[in-house]
Amino acid sequence: MRNVLIILSILISGPVHADDTRDHQQERGEHVMGEDRIVAGQRALFSGAVGGDLVIAGGEVVVVEPVGGDLLAAGGEVRIDAEVGQDVYAAGGRVALDAAVKRNARLAGGKVEIGHRASIAGNATMAGGDVMVLGDVQGQLAVAGGRIYLNGRVAGNVDASGGEIELGPAARIGGNLYYRSRKDLKRASGAEVGGTVMREPGDGPWRDQARTGVRIAGALLLVWVLGLMVVGAVFVATLPGLTARLADTARARPGMSLLLGFAALVAVPAVVSLLMASVIGIPLGLLLLTGYLALLMLGYVSAGVALGQMGLRRFNPARADKTVWRAVAASLAILILTLLSAIPVLGWLVWLAALLGGMGMLLLQLRASTRASPS
Repeated sequence: MRNVLIILSILISGPVHADDTRDHQQERGEHVMGEDRIVAGQRALFSGAVGGDLVIAGGEVVVVEPVGGDLLAAGGEVRIDAEVGQDVYAAGGRVALDAAVKRNARLAGGKVEIGHRASIAGNATMAGGDVMVLGDVQGQLAVAGGRIYLNGRVAGNVDASGGEIELGPAARIGGNLYYRSRKDLKRASGAEVGGTVMREPGDGPWRDQARTGVRIAGALLLVWVLGLMVVGAVFVATLPGLTARLADTARARPGMSLLLGFAALVAVPAVVSLLMASVIGIPLGLLLLTGYLALLMLGYVSAGVALGQMGLRRFNPARADKTVWRAVAASLAILILTLLSAIPVLGWLVWLAALLGGMGMLLLQLRASTRASPS
């Protein structure tokens, strides 16, 4: 992905030597901070036990050894097959949990699966297009989805909102079941509910469906923000040198960063369109489009990384060179930027400035780093 971004910098700001980037081609990056771990890669398979927290992101994320603290995972596919000592926060195209969680679980994805071997000691919150719960939840369960299938045990209450809700024959709910759906509840003959089954009143099927959509969108938005914070921390941990210089670029060349970011925002889609118009140019067009989408996300994240670094240098300079503190500061800065972006009228200016400035300073640094590398 870094090579694709460098191609973008070539198109926008001038040529560099492609061979200079060979040392940066790594499929997986890992950073150790005491008992905590940060892992990122196209296929992030983590097989070593972690005493503290684990932050892991990638195209495919697999956790097969115990995690003593919290687990924060994001990826195209996320599989958790080992015990987690505290909370789990996971988001992805497909999220599968099939192990014990000693506290709470917060899961969101296109498809969310709680397997037969899963046992969540606390509460569970889930959102997805297709949600399947086959394991045990010892606390409360709140779930929203297009289709919800519950065929496991829940000790407390269940609050479900979905297009279709079904209780399988092995479903056991110790408390009440509150549900909202435009369709009637499907309940197998063996399903048991210890408390009351109550269909929440609504203003018609379309209003109920809209409320369900808002709940799902809200959960996915929260996961997206958490995902950006994770990406920021992983970005700092895996490329400490490059990210440390982003703040210098923001201070020294703010105008050029904004201008270059604007040029990339406008010019790259035009170049992609031209390439896609011919059969020969389609592969390069798809490659540039992939890099462009990555640049949009990393540009926004880079703005947060730079602001976090500048804040550390001003308020706590003794820790400004420590990777763990820089990662924390980057995550907090991204959260603050996102909250500011939600302000009416002014928010979109904050978001646009962060996006353009971050894209520009990232491209400037990529170009500078490749020029400084030996041929």
